[in-house]
Amino acid sequence: MPSWGTPLTGVYVQSHGAPSQKENEHPVSIARVEARVQPARPGDPKRVGPYRIIGRLGSGGMGTVHAGLDPAGLRVAVKVIHPAYAADPEFRARFRREVQLSARVQGPCLIPLLAADPDAENPWLATAYAPGPTLDQHVAAHGALTGGTLYAFATGTAQALAAIHAAGVVHRDVKPQNVVLTPAGPRILDFGIAHAADGTSVTRTGVMTGTPGWISPEHYRTGTAGPEGDMFAWGTLVAYAATGRLPFGTGAPDVVAYRVMSGEPELDGIPDELRDPLTKALAKSPAERISADAAAEECTRLLSRQATQVLGADAGPEPGGVSDCLTTEWSVPGVADPAWHLPAPAFRRRALITAVVTAVVAAAVTAGVVTFHNGGDRGDADLTSEGTAPSAPPSGRPAPLTTTGPRKPAETTAPAADPRTIRIPTDPLAGVPDPAYTRAGEETQPHPDEWRSSTTADSPEERDAAKTIRDRMLSMLATKDMDFMQPTITFNQRAQTVLVTGGPVSQLPEDHQDVFRRVGEMAACSTLAHRLENDPTTWPYGRFSVHWKTSDGDLGAAALGFGEATDGCVAETAGQWHGDEFGMATAEIPSSDKSEIRVADATVKAIVATWNANTAETNEDALTVNDGISLGFDPVESAAYVWTDDPNSRFASRASQSNLKGAVEAAVCRKLTGEFNSDKSWSYTRWAVAVHDAYTGTRQFVGSGTCTP
Repeated sequence: MPSWGTPLTGVYVQSHGAPSQKENEHPVSIARVEARVQPARPGDPKRVGPYRIIGRLGSGGMGTVHAGLDPAGLRVAVKVIHPAYAADPEFRARFRREVQLSARVQGPCLIPLLAADPDAENPWLATAYAPGPTLDQHVAAHGALTGGTLYAFATGTAQALAAIHAAGVVHRDVKPQNVVLTPAGPRILDFGIAHAADGTSVTRTGVMTGTPGWISPEHYRTGTAGPEGDMFAWGTLVAYAATGRLPFGTGAPDVVAYRVMSGEPELDGIPDELRDPLTKALAKSPAERISADAAAEECTRLLSRQATQVLGADAGPEPGGVSDCLTTEWSVPGVADPAWHLPAPAFRRRALITAVVTAVVAAAVTAGVVTFHNGGDRGDADLTSEGTAPSAPPSGRPAPLTTTGPRKPAETTAPAADPRTIRIPTDPLAGVPDPAYTRAGEETQPHPDEWRSSTTADSPEERDAAKTIRDRMLSMLATKDMDFMQPTITFNQRAQTVLVTGGPVSQLPEDHQDVFRRVGEMAACSTLAHRLENDPTTWPYGRFSVHWKTSDGDLGAAALGFGEATDGCVAETAGQWHGDEFGMATAEIPSSDKSEIRVADATVKAIVATWNANTAETNEDALTVNDGISLGFDPVESAAYVWTDDPNSRFASRASQSNLKGAVEAAVCRKLTGEFNSDKSWSYTRWAVAVHDAYTGTRQFVGSGTCTP
C-alpha cells in the first residue's frame, strides 16, 4: 500500500531511562545506515515492491535497509522487517500505525516516505535516499556547526518540526542521531515513537519513550509528550550542534533527568542572538516555550541577518529570500558513493532544502521541467515512431513529452524537430468524419461510478498512454519536490475517459491537491490530444478526470477536475496566453530545481537592473532588492511568474505598473530565451507579472505574454 511522509523508527526507553532489552532493539533507522552501498548478501531480495535492490545500506535488530532503485532510477532506501518480528501481531499493528502517522507529515527538511506495505509477508517501507552523516557523526568528525551553517541548521530543523506539528503529530525523539546533514540541508526523520495529537500512540503501555538527555521535564514527571516537548528537545539539539556538548551534561540517566527537571542549561559558546530562541525552547514550563512556527520565524530572521552581514551592510538579502540564504550559508560536504553512479534515469528526485518564507527555494539535485503548449505556441511533444520516451539528456533532467501512438509517415526526410517546438493540437479531430471518440462537446461531470468501474491499462496502447501521463506528471511534480504523489492511471472505455487518481493521503494540504489537479489535467490532456490526432478512428479516449483518495478504502474518490482533450490544453484569449491565480499559486511553491533557482535569481537581478537603467526616461526612483520582487515557476504551463507585494508602495500608480511590466518583459524574455537556446531541457517561455493592490488586498496581474526564442 503506497503512502508518504517520514520514516518512523526510534528507541523505546523504560520510565527511568534505562532501555529494556527488547525495546532497545529498535527498528533499524534509515538515517543511521552506512553512507556507502554494500554488496548484497545471499538471500537478499532482488526486488521489494516496485524497487530493484542493488545492495545493502545497513542492518539492525529489527530489519535490513537495502539500496534500491525505482523504475525511473530514483535512489531509495528500502527497510524490510525481519521475519521474526513480522510474525508478531503487535509489531505489525505498530508498524501499520507508523505508516499511517507518516502519511500526515509533509514539509521541508523531512525525508519523504515513498511507499510501504505493512501487510506484506515481510513488511517494508521505502524512503528517498538521503546521503550524509547524522549530526552526532558530523560533530564527532568535524566539530560543532558554526556561522551560517549553524543558523541554517536551526532554521531548517524548526521548519521541519513546524510541519510535523501542523500535521497533528508529535515526534518525541528529536536528537542528533535522528538528523541527517545532507548536502542539501538538514533532514529530520525517525518517528518510531511518534505520537498523534489525538492521543493515539505507537508505544506500549507503561513504557516511557525517548532518549535520556533529550526528554523534556514534563515527560519525566508525567509521561506527557506534546509539541512543547519536541521544542525542548529542539533547543537541546541546536545547543549541541553549536557547542558539541549536551546542555544538561551526560552521565547516568537519573542524574541527567534531575538536571533537566531542576537545573539550568549550559549555553556558553552559543552566539548571543541565538540564545534567545533556545532559552525560550528550554523553559521548564511547557506553556512558556516557543512554538515551532515561532522558532522557525525567529531563526529565519537570524539567518537572513547572517547572510546580510556576509554580503555587506548595504547589500541586503538576495531576491529569493531566506531560502536562498539557507543555500548560501549551508556548508556540509557531500557523500560520494560510486556504487550509486548508474546510467542517468529519465528523471531524478530533488531534495527540498527548506520552504522558509519565499518562492525561490534552496538547491537540490538536478532535475527538470516540462512545458505544454497549444495553438500557435510551442509544445513539448516528442513524436517518435515507437511512442516511447527518449533517454534523459546528459543534465539528468526529464525528457520532453513523448506522444503516444504511431507517428504519421513523413513525406520527406527532414531533421528531427526540437520537441519543445511541437504544438499540442487544439482540435485534434478536425475534419475526421467518423472518430472513435464520440463524446466531444459533452460537459457533464464524471460520475463516481465511472471512477469505481475504471480498470488499469489493458491494451499496449493504453499502457503506453498511461506511462506517458504518469511520467509527464512526475516530471512536473518533481520541480516542486512533490513527486511523492504517485498517480494511478485507469481507463473507462464505456465512458471514453482516462482517470488520474492520487492518494491515499487524508490530510494533504489543499495547495498540494491543486497542483496535483493541474498537473494531472495537463498531462492527460496533452497525451490524449496527440493520441486523438494520430489515431482518430481507433483511439476512443478523449475525456479525462483527476481524483483524490483519502484512504485505501475510499470508494468514491473526490473529483478534483475534468475536461476534454478536444478543447485545447492551455487557455488563451484571442490567441494570447494570460497568467492566472492558479499558475501564480503553483509558482509560489518553492522550486527544487537547480536551473530554475539559478535563473530565478539572475532574472530578478536583471529586472532590477533593467528598471534602474530606464529611470532617466521614466522618472522613477531606482529599485533595490528590498522592494520585494520575487519570481517562481509554474511547470504546468511553462511560465515564469513575477510578483511583488509592494512593501514600499512603489507600484501603486498605473504608470509605475506599466513601467514594471516593461522591465519584466524585457528582462524575463532575455533570460528565458537565453536559457532556452543554451539548454535543450529548458522549456519555460511564458511570463506574467502581478502587483499588490492596496484597495483589494490582493495581487492584480498587470501583464503577461510569451517570449519568442
